[in-house]
Amino acid sequence: MKIRIGFGVDVHQLVENRTLMVGGIKVPSSFGALGHSDADVLLHAICDAMLGALNLRDIGFHFSDTDPKFKDIDSKILLKNTFDLIQAKKYSVVNLDATVILEKPKLNPHIPKMQSVISDILKVEEDAVSIKATTHEKVDSFGKSEAIKAYCVILLQGD
Repeated sequence: MKIRIGFGVDVHQLVENRTLMVGGIKVPSSFGALGHSDADVLLHAICDAMLGALNLRDIGFHFSDTDPKFKDIDSKILLKNTFDLIQAKKYSVVNLDATVILEKPKLNPHIPKMQSVISDILKVEEDAVSIKATTHEKVDSFGKSEAIKAYCVILLQGD
């Protein structure tokens, strides 16, 4: 059995009048993340963790923010396409652990739905998808609700 560990991180600026997508779901908010796609910071960090584990570069290499076909794309599609790359290398997800940094709105009520969406795409049990949410205690751009960040570590298993 082969195992590989990957780490991913993503950051997006927060702006008014944009949908806030986190973990594949719409989170009620008056602001959202700015990006070429739907700017789902958590799904992007998971993609980068999977790609990094197998030395497949990063999400921007595979889904360029200058390519019009990815403009406003649903990041669940990016996650599925990344998972397809992982499966093509004969790897599967064992588990992941992620943390999202966002001052407001509170994400904890939405975590079970995020776990369900992500586990369905990655073909794992929901308890293999750990998602935590924290604030930056009103410090720096994250604490002032100017940005959102996600970290993810993932364990892959190969044949």
